[in-house]
Amino acid sequence: FTESPVFERRFSLRDQLERAALSVSNNIAEGFERGTTAELVAFLYIARGSAGEVRSMLCFVERRKAFADFKSQISDLKGRCESISRQLYGWMESLKESVIKGQKYLTPTGKQRYEQKQRAEAFLAQVDEIVRKAREQEKRRSPGSSGMPSSEL
Repeated sequence: FTESPVFERRFSLRDQLERAALSVSNNIAEGFERGTTAELVAFLYIARGSAGEVRSMLCFVERRKAFADFKSQISDLKGRCESISRQLYGWMESLKESVIKGQKYLTPTGKQRYEQKQRAEAFLAQVDEIVRKAREQEKRRSPGSSGMPSSEL
């Protein structure tokens, strides 16, 4: 998009748009490399801000006559920016709820404990589902019957 001839005399606009777009992935990478959940969340906020900056610049460009031929492409790019912002927000919210402080805090023992906890939670969820299904079957039994499901009578 920014390689289009319409950007030839708009160096600063092209440069700012490209830098803001690149900033999204750069901040995700930098936050991840920091090793703590808190730092990752902070950099995800910055990345989300950069996605908003790109979207704002696209709104500006969209209103310029010189870019009239790019309306569809600009609309698509704005939609992608909105999607990226929503995804980053969802990721940030899930990280805020995480019990893990970050990858650099996970020692082999810590990883093992975390995996054991995950397995235990999955097992308990399965048990809950089995109990729920058993209770549903019990409710389906007609009152005053022999205690056996009607299909077994």
